[in-house]
Amino acid sequence: MAGTGALLRHCPLLLPQNRHGTAYEGFVTAQGKNFHIRILLPVDLQLKNARIECSWHLKRILHGYRHILKQRLHSCPDLVSFMVELKTVLEIALKNTQDLHIPRPPEYYSCLVRDLEILGWNRVAYVDTGLTTVKLKAEDSCGRQHLITLKLNAKYPTEPPDCLVDFPVPFAVSWMPQNSLIDIYNQFLAALESLKEFWDALDEIDGKTWVLEPEIPTRSATTRRIAIGNNVSVNVEVDPRHPNMLPECYFLGADHEVNPLKTKLNNNMHLWDPEISLLQNLRELLGIDFPSRAVLEKSDFAKDCGICYAYRLDGSMPDQVCDDPRCGQPFHQACLYEWLQGLPTSRQSFNVIFGECPYCNKPLTVKSSMKKL
Repeated sequence: MAGTGALLRHCPLLLPQNRHGTAYEGFVTAQGKNFHIRILLPVDLQLKNARIECSWHLKRILHGYRHILKQRLHSCPDLVSFMVELKTVLEIALKNTQDLHIPRPPEYYSCLVRDLEILGWNRVAYVDTGLTTVKLKAEDSCGRQHLITLKLNAKYPTEPPDCLVDFPVPFAVSWMPQNSLIDIYNQFLAALESLKEFWDALDEIDGKTWVLEPEIPTRSATTRRIAIGNNVSVNVEVDPRHPNMLPECYFLGADHEVNPLKTKLNNNMHLWDPEISLLQNLRELLGIDFPSRAVLEKSDFAKDCGICYAYRLDGSMPDQVCDDPRCGQPFHQACLYEWLQGLPTSRQSFNVIFGECPYCNKPLTVKSSMKKL
């Protein structure tokens, strides 16, 4: 997670409520107005499982942007990045809320309808009753379906609409007053093609391996947690701009399982070949075949948590494993952390708890935040 100092610079009125950094409360500021907000993170600090609480006023303003914020929770690497995105979305929402009360001149409607006719109604997925929100659909060269949401203000076409897309990178529109929707649409198509190799790489992973997380990837998601074996997986983070380069990888599982994999990766990095697919590179560098959807079921390598007896807990799967090869019991980090906190034999140093496996009594060390290996 990014430091508290960076968070204070961007959101000086949002303050931590505990020393573990799992609760923040205060205000987010946009257009000179302060809005009360509370952010609750799980003990593993995974942003995608955070809970956002806010005032009814802020909830009403952001109602139409909930899916965008949900995407940002999954794609942002830390709380600072998410708060920057939240403020940006809030600025757009406030601007559009104000625009709703500004009467549109007749020229606005005639210009918008003309632009839609030039674009082609077959490319329009949705238009709201007030003609202020338009969703356009497009298909990239590989047949993938995409949407772009346009929020138009009363000064259109003098001012461009706000564009919301499910991209892993920012989408900036080049606009002049004489432009129309078809210009945005063409820029959207060009952006889709620029991300083709990125989506190709992730689609191959999604289709040929068992992806544990995210369960339903969005097009903006840059990470995949890929099953390797029983309670062993690798999390890869792909650079959207350079999808054929070696991604950032970290392994999850017992030390005796993941240490040989880390050694292989470090020793074979020089063999990475950008001319072949990302998945094929990983296979060759690690010297393994990833479990295939065509051969295995997810239940073949996904075991329930040994404490709560469930596989999913607030969207997270077991990510801590006992290092004893004879045990190998998996746990949710949150479950194991809370379990050890309640035992008098455990000891804690800052955010680290030292205790014993509930099943075999082998020593365990659990951190309240996930560290990339």
